Amino acid sequence: MKKEQTATNPITEGVIWKHLLIFFFPIVVGTLFQQLYNTVDAVIVGRFVGKQALASVGGSAAVLSNFVIGFFTGLSAGATVIISQYYGAKDVRNLNKGLHTAYAFSLLVSVLISAVGWFATPALLRILKTPADTIPDSILYLRIYFLGILFTLIYNMGSAIMRALGDSKRPLYYLIICCFLNIILDIVAVIFLDMGIAGAAIATVISQGVSAILVTRSLMISYDLLKLRLRAIRIHKDLLKPELRIGLPGGLQSCAYSISNIIIQAVINSFGTDTAAAWAAFGKLDAIFWTVCGSFGITIATFAGQNYGARKYPRILKSVRVCLAMALGVGIALIAFLFAFCQPLYYAFTTDPEVVEIGIYMLRLITPSYIIYIFVEIFSGALRGIGDVLAPTLIAMGGVLIVRLSWILFVTPLTGELSTLLYSYPLAWGATACCLIPYYFRRRKRLTAN
Repeated sequence: MKKEQTATNPITEGVIWKHLLIFFFPIVVGTLFQQLYNTVDAVIVGRFVGKQALASVGGSAAVLSNFVIGFFTGLSAGATVIISQYYGAKDVRNLNKGLHTAYAFSLLVSVLISAVGWFATPALLRILKTPADTIPDSILYLRIYFLGILFTLIYNMGSAIMRALGDSKRPLYYLIICCFLNIILDIVAVIFLDMGIAGAAIATVISQGVSAILVTRSLMISYDLLKLRLRAIRIHKDLLKPELRIGLPGGLQSCAYSISNIIIQAVINSFGTDTAAAWAAFGKLDAIFWTVCGSFGITIATFAGQNYGARKYPRILKSVRVCLAMALGVGIALIAFLFAFCQPLYYAFTTDPEVVEIGIYMLRLITPSYIIYIFVEIFSGALRGIGDVLAPTLIAMGGVLIVRLSWILFVTPLTGELSTLLYSYPLAWGATACCLIPYYFRRRKRLTAN
């Protein structure tokens, strides 16, 4: 333990650009592998079962599962921020209390989500106006998914805690193992055993279960300052309160995004199965950008959190500048890649030419505006790292709930055009950026005054 306490922490003392990259790459690669869980399901069922199955796995089912995971990820951010700050301050006692509180919270939430998800799935799919020919498969997929939600939440919380400590490599290794396991199980269950949608869902749950076990074991044996003990898992009220204070706004922000996506999914479904399938495939390609952008957000939040705990405020600001420059460079390259290769990428999901044509139209309309959101992600990640979450959350929710939903509910019906609906994305991102960027610079001035 003494060695761990006296060792140099590269996040608070090393070369910033170098250690941003070292920390970022395992996160982005790991998150891409995590995205492969559901993407592999979509590719295999789309190619070997049909476009209705693709719409079932990647349409309404994906929106609802993303709603749950997004809300929990927002909540868990509270735990990771607190843990990163205690780690930066070398507060071993509260560091371990925060870990056990986070695990206990994950267990309780997973039981609640499993119960609600099982019974509410049919009604939720009807609310989303899911095409009738995809509802049975969507119900089956989601119910199996919700039964295994414990593994997903444990992995997400555990890996987030590991990254908060500055360890982004182990979560990557575990995801690579489990992603290949998921691919093998998908092929066996869907193609050879002809289990269809159920096979894809079961393969995903088993793979997530393995990843949850690996992460939990690592937290039990791999760190000196922090040790997970199964018998010590319980809620510490003095730690739960600050974790929720920071995490709840993030969870509500994710809910706002998810609610808007649910409403958009309902409108998309009204255009028919071809459009729903195209949107499902677009969601998988779209995830490439959000995976990278979100990984930069996690990186800067961890750097800001640990340096805030160590009271190295100028280092926080320099880290933000460097991280923003990196994110912009990578984001522009990704936009160019998606534009250039969208057609062959779509054909990986389906050979239906109508679905591909609609999907290419969606992608080329939305992706240029991704560049706007990079500023939102980096600045909000930095603010989250120092524990400032309320104002950024209100700004983001305003952009989503006021701008995007108003556009969807009042402007889109006037034209009934798919393009009008899609414009709601860049409009919401632009409005959010216009409010968040000035707020960040005002907050920056207060930080430098310290």
